Amino acid sequence: MQRKLIWCIAVGWLLWPALTLLAQEQPPTPQTLAGNAVRSGSFIVEMPTLENLGFEWFISGDANRTASVSVQYREKGQKNWRKGLPMFRLQGERVDAPSFPGALSYVAPNMFAGSIFDLKPGTTYEAVFRLTDPDGVTGEATKKVTVKTRSEPQPAVGGRTFHVYPFDYSGPKQEPAFKGLLQAYYANSVGGDWYNAFPPRVRPGDIILVHGGVYKDDRYRYGHELMSQYTECCNTTYDGTYYLTASGTEDRPIVIKAAGDGEVIFDGDGNYNLFNLMGANFNYFEGITFRNTLIAIEAGIKNIAGCVGLTVKRSKFEDVGVGIHTDYAGSAEYYIADNVFIGRHNPARVVGWTPAWKSVPGFEQDSRDLSQYAIKVYGPGHVVAFNRVRNFHDGIDHATYGDPDSYPHTARSRLPSSIDFYNNDISNVHDNCIEADGAMHNIRVMRNLCANSGEHSYSLQPIFGGPAYFIRNLLYNSPDAGSIKFSETPAGGVFYHNTWVSNFSPGPTNCARPGCGSVGQNIVLRNNLFLRQRTSNPAFQMSTLTNYSSSDYNGFYSGPGADPFEWNSPVFSLELGESTPERRKFPDLEAYSKATGQDSHSVLIDFDVFRNVPPYDSASPISTLYDANGMDFRLKPGSMPIDKGVVIPNINDDYDGVAPDLGALEGDRPAPHVGPRD
Repeated sequence: MQRKLIWCIAVGWLLWPALTLLAQEQPPTPQTLAGNAVRSGSFIVEMPTLENLGFEWFISGDANRTASVSVQYREKGQKNWRKGLPMFRLQGERVDAPSFPGALSYVAPNMFAGSIFDLKPGTTYEAVFRLTDPDGVTGEATKKVTVKTRSEPQPAVGGRTFHVYPFDYSGPKQEPAFKGLLQAYYANSVGGDWYNAFPPRVRPGDIILVHGGVYKDDRYRYGHELMSQYTECCNTTYDGTYYLTASGTEDRPIVIKAAGDGEVIFDGDGNYNLFNLMGANFNYFEGITFRNTLIAIEAGIKNIAGCVGLTVKRSKFEDVGVGIHTDYAGSAEYYIADNVFIGRHNPARVVGWTPAWKSVPGFEQDSRDLSQYAIKVYGPGHVVAFNRVRNFHDGIDHATYGDPDSYPHTARSRLPSSIDFYNNDISNVHDNCIEADGAMHNIRVMRNLCANSGEHSYSLQPIFGGPAYFIRNLLYNSPDAGSIKFSETPAGGVFYHNTWVSNFSPGPTNCARPGCGSVGQNIVLRNNLFLRQRTSNPAFQMSTLTNYSSSDYNGFYSGPGADPFEWNSPVFSLELGESTPERRKFPDLEAYSKATGQDSHSVLIDFDVFRNVPPYDSASPISTLYDANGMDFRLKPGSMPIDKGVVIPNINDDYDGVAPDLGALEGDRPAPHVGPRD
């Protein structure tokens, strides 16, 4: 195991995509700001994903926070440059999880971080970054890099093909043919004492075609493969787990794919873990049904072992407690797309897990954590896209984890940065649809549909410096807690063009550390629509430790109820640094904007701005499920949010009309596709 762990870590580093510029030095220790002029430091190109690129630029100085970094990019070979989103400034924000003493104590470096969005997979781009400061720049002020986005993982050409059939299959077979997956994956497979005696048969580029049928072992038969009267599948170990330990490469993965002649079902018979990939890099699953197990795919455990390059496509997970899991820091480059995850929670209604739901009939049963999450990842470069998730505690998560290993001297291949969650369709969760918790820089949560969440729909508990980008996400029905969670002093949340039918209310606070609760730092909001759902909470409530958090060009439905606006921040004379927020309540948008200087270009709206998004029915039970997939979130022509937005480079510069529209959808364009594309 020790040799395998060392090998896994080494491969994860060696297979880091070839980049023109990748600084080898470690991120510097968080620096004391000295002077107002800025000094250029190391520049980092993060692990690319299929559609996005992430970058980091460390600096010193700029104590007055006036430096900025502009971005231009173009596809290599093209003539014209495009304007990118300016990089996001971090400046020593402290994240210390006051509710969980000892879990972490992180201070963001003095730096910039940022992304270039919506690129073509497998394509080379050039990017130019320019550091400016009215107080002066020392060191290299311009960085130019050439970077290639990753391509979607595919089976390789020219590898061997093996055919797998159920143990009870008696028809014609394609050769070479094997009984059960393990017999093809390894040189042989038997149960009992000899289960791990055989080396892998497969090598990089090989394809295992699994033919239709149910693969369900009677793992309690010792040595049944030697007994002619027993024909049960599948020679797993006593725990019923498929331990896969052979590794492919990024270009030549080891493929396990449905043959196309019927549904391929791997049934765990209620076991703990069905597939264990902790020692197998670049393994690839497609078209497989995983069912009846607590953890369908275990890919990594913190401080123990884990793999890189896992691909799971067009597969189904049903009757599972967890779909896919890794919280191992060395995990990287996962591609999890176009899958369906069905958990064990009550499919007929939404129920949260907190005391607020205790009055709901059946709470004690329905709030039990039978299915914890569909997907949880940790490490750099993951893509989780176009999945459908139903009936879990959480939908799609980044592992909370704690401080990165040995931070600030963490190896680049073990930092949780450059991660994409996009176009996922998530409904009926006890807690959160998507958690960016515990991640660092360039976390991109884009174009997801979240419906029917028992607690906060999207979570930053906490984010380490960020930015965590939330862009063009839809939300309907978060009846208790609201749309966003700021627990444990997250730093670096950016919210552009979201449409959330729920209160934007992370939670009130007027506290100082420790025990601060729901309060963020360095938060930016532009061009969103927030529609109040619960009258007992404000329509919009910002709680921040930093006065450089900002909000503008948004649309609000304040609805009935008192004091729909709150802006809880330090005393306004504190321009930089952090301090205890003062709680401020306002009766309307005008009073809020005048007192705080925030949202001076924002507008009030109602539900009639949409083509077909009904108000939440306050008379219905809190546990009511709504079909958000059948709603039309497009804006009616001439409605208030049309042309009321601000231009944001690389986010909305293709707008219709005289200015961008507010909310997730522009003009008459349909909502982006969410869920599996097949």
